[in-house]
Amino acid sequence: MRLLPQALRPEARLLLTGRGLRAFGDGFVSLLLPVYLQLLGFSDSAIGVLVAATLAGSAALTLGVGFVAHRSDHHVLLVAACVLMIATGIGFALETQYWPLLLIGFVGTLNPSAGDVSLFLPLEQALLAEATVDRDRTRLFAAYSLVGSLVAALGSFAAGLPELAADTLGGGLVKPVQAMFALYALLGLATYFLYRRLPPPATRRAAPAQPLRSSRRIVLVLAALFSLDAFGGGFIVQSLLALWLFDRFGLSLAAAGSFFFWSNVLTALSFLAAPRIADRIGLVNTMVWTHLPSNLLLILVPFAPSLWLALLLLLLRSALSSMDVPTRTSYVMAVVTPPERAAAASVTAVPRSLAAAAAPLASGYLLALSSFGWPLIAAGTIKAIYDLLLLTMFRHRRPPEERG
Repeated sequence: MRLLPQALRPEARLLLTGRGLRAFGDGFVSLLLPVYLQLLGFSDSAIGVLVAATLAGSAALTLGVGFVAHRSDHHVLLVAACVLMIATGIGFALETQYWPLLLIGFVGTLNPSAGDVSLFLPLEQALLAEATVDRDRTRLFAAYSLVGSLVAALGSFAAGLPELAADTLGGGLVKPVQAMFALYALLGLATYFLYRRLPPPATRRAAPAQPLRSSRRIVLVLAALFSLDAFGGGFIVQSLLALWLFDRFGLSLAAAGSFFFWSNVLTALSFLAAPRIADRIGLVNTMVWTHLPSNLLLILVPFAPSLWLALLLLLLRSALSSMDVPTRTSYVMAVVTPPERAAAASVTAVPRSLAAAAAPLASGYLLALSSFGWPLIAAGTIKAIYDLLLLTMFRHRRPPEERG
């Protein structure tokens, strides 16, 4: 199977490259964030609050972008998002006080999760949906997710560099971790110059009076379902999952980086399988029947008596849990009209930040009370309920390429 569709506009490759640059930064930041905050003396509960703030801020920005994108130039908004990414990296590299970091986390682009939860998302997805034909749309979104996951794996591996630098040069971890946040800012700068090369739209549609019109009902129903999935996922965003592994098993930063590297590699390989499975059983069935087993594996992880078994269960989960990502995006883009795509991407992506933002507060509290792994059980249970509801409500609503 070809990785990229043949019918592909040039801007798609720029967007895929930009996704890769951002994913590398997300890969190491999601692991270094809890370590950095612990080094600064903050409790697990305080870390949970800051993680929640980053997700809530991303949700607010993503929602705002989605509702102005239908009458704005997506390219200009992407360049502005890059400037915000640069400022976020500089802020975390220079600041050590909790309240300023909380504010920067809220207004910035920091991503504590393994997936993409940022204001880049609706803009990139809307442009990608128009960069190929319907029959190749799922394959293009699989490539988009694949690039993000593979490069995020390299970013996770790079999270061990501060520990290596501290062992080699001495002087503690704080300065090397701050240097990695500076690298995050440089990645934002590289993405800025990349997105300035995006060609302007060949034709400009008249902006609709509202960002969502004919597709409003289905988008709101999907958003409600995705919010349930996102709330469950918020209990185990990558920063908090790493924190649990640190607390429960004493996992080192370098070992955590290696584990999340392979976890992201398995996730990336699953993206290659997703379009092929979707061609056989449909987008909705692919979302549900790959996602549900992964949630059952997640529920089993806290009962693992040893580190190796817990990591094995998490790796098996990684091989299944994200096949719904490109299929979900493709499904949303398929069931709305082209002018509504940016708003639809925003409204359905926002719950993946906003609903998830509440869960880290509870997760941090649970981690402070016990190292058993209650957040993992809560996440798996809630996400399994989402799977069953999605199957019940949407198994008969097919995208254009599955009709006839």
